[in-house]
Amino acid sequence: MKQILGLDLGKARTGVALSDELRMLAHPLETIESSSAETVARRIQKIVAERNVDCVVVGLPRQMNGALGLAAENTQHFIEKLRPLVSCEVVTWDERLSTVAAERALREAGKKTRETRGIRDQVAAQIILQSYLDRLNA
Repeated sequence: MKQILGLDLGKARTGVALSDELRMLAHPLETIESSSAETVARRIQKIVAERNVDCVVVGLPRQMNGALGLAAENTQHFIEKLRPLVSCEVVTWDERLSTVAAERALREAGKKTRETRGIRDQVAAQIILQSYLDRLNA
């Protein structure tokens, strides 16, 4: 079975996570340090090709009331740039509080805030992807 890629888009960094081949578990993969949507999309294109990915799950930042705000619009613009570059499905997934959950998990693991900047985005992507996988396997 092909793997699924999860993304947590940010203004300066994008967290990337990858499922195992059984699509049961999400694992942090990398943090893309760039504010350029084109740079991030090109890196995702390479990962999709290298890792035999057949679906990209992009966290869609909804407001707490479920509405879409400016961050969600930016995510949708990014997806429009990404879709022509990859030969797989690109879907969105509700990412409300994923960064908060990632920060909490890292704090509970004994990591200090300044130590977690690069990892936090990967863990947020992992949380988004794991939520998607859990629903897929339910």
